[in-house]
Amino acid sequence: MNKAQLVEAVAEQLGGRKAAAEAVDAVLDTMVRAVVAGDRVSVTGFGTFEKVERSARFARNPQTGERVKVKKTAVPRFRPGQGFKDLVSGSKKLPKDGPSVKKAPKGSLTPGKSGVAATPAAKRAATKRAAAAAAPATKKAAAKKATTAKTAAAKKTATTAAKKATAVKKATTTKTTAAKKTTTAAATKKAAAKKTAPAKKTTARKTTARKSTAK
Repeated sequence: MNKAQLVEAVAEQLGGRKAAAEAVDAVLDTMVRAVVAGDRVSVTGFGTFEKVERSARFARNPQTGERVKVKKTAVPRFRPGQGFKDLVSGSKKLPKDGPSVKKAPKGSLTPGKSGVAATPAAKRAATKRAAAAAAPATKKAAAKKATTAKTAAAKKTATTAAKKATAVKKATTTKTTAAKKTTTAAATKKAAAKKTAPAKKTTARKTTARKSTAK
């Protein structure tokens, strides 16, 4: 069976050759792209397609028997599923109607590396798990931000209080200095007044003495 015959066989089930051709092309393209990218495409009951890395090795030329070095390469590999093997070996009978490969039990489909076989339910479950895993990290980040904000506010308050205390201290110092200057000036004036008073008395005594002598 070639690709054209495969499309015709699928068209009998889908009811249209165009839709069958598009379906076959889409399936093959998806499988090839996944395997080339290094993903494993597993179809329950049918088999698994995967990419296999082969290391560098020595082989023999079948015609000449000469030893040849083979470079490292990657090759596609198909491993048939147990259901496929049983049908080919004859241990199980091929059904006359319906799919030859049984559908996978509900919930048994698990995504590979690229999630090719993932179902919508599996995707939703994975999204929920990712959200649940991210929730603690989000809470920690929020708590950390809140703590940082509180610390910054406390530092700002402390700085403001320190500035106010410094301003009050400066004002008090200025007032004290002014009071000291005023007290010193008053003391200076008082001392000057005391010195001036005795001098006036002496002048008066001299004047009286002069008057007595004249008489």
